[in-house]
Amino acid sequence: MSSRRQPTEPAVAAAIVAGCRTLRLPTIRSRFAEIGAAAEREQLTYLGFLAELVMAECDDRTVRRAQRRMHAAGFPRPKRLEDFDFNANPAVNPATIHQLAGGDWIRQRQPLCFIGDSGTGKSHLLIALGTAAAEHGYRVRYTLASKLVNELAEAADDRQLSRTIARYGRVDLLIIDELGYLSLDRRGAELLFEVLTEREEKASIAVGSNEPFSSWTSTFTDPRLCAAIVDRLTYNGHIIETGTTSYRLAHARRRRTADRD
Repeated sequence: MSSRRQPTEPAVAAAIVAGCRTLRLPTIRSRFAEIGAAAEREQLTYLGFLAELVMAECDDRTVRRAQRRMHAAGFPRPKRLEDFDFNANPAVNPATIHQLAGGDWIRQRQPLCFIGDSGTGKSHLLIALGTAAAEHGYRVRYTLASKLVNELAEAADDRQLSRTIARYGRVDLLIIDELGYLSLDRRGAELLFEVLTEREEKASIAVGSNEPFSSWTSTFTDPRLCAAIVDRLTYNGHIIETGTTSYRLAHARRRRTADRD
């Protein structure tokens, strides 16, 4: 009997590429030769080589999922916690922020409010915490308060309000920035209230506002509706005051000083 003919290396590579395309294993398809060469140098067993291939695919899938969640979040610009200069805004406790970055408050479906003047780092912290949440596997959505209210109003006019509210209700963390910058009429406030009610004790919400809660009646002109909204955003939640000193201005000054030195 003749021995079985061994396939050539090009034929083996072609078979691996074709199989990986069929099974949708892009990382193994692109890296099997590289990982195979490393396994040969390190004298790995067949099982060791297989483990390296599988772990490379799993690691890349984790990265790709995080990238998709980041894209779906709709962040206006990249911001990370390591880029936040806590020395420029001593009103913000770094230990508290890094604890929030762990995501326990999202798992416990708690709200988070950043209250402070413009330039004190609210948006940076909201985006950075949202980024950390997406990297931890949470579904995140970022929006401006004015944009959200306009979207809800258009959905109501098109008889799509329930569907739109349900879509916002499905994410693990909804971030509403710049709440309080513009006054909302009763209809806008009621639409926003519906979103908050849909998420109450079901999923987390984080907001940034340049007004203290006592001044929210200028944003939500109906006092009872204002009180109900504040209640939903503060009950069992985290409230962080970012102060009145502009973080952006202090950060810019520190950078100019560092550049001169």
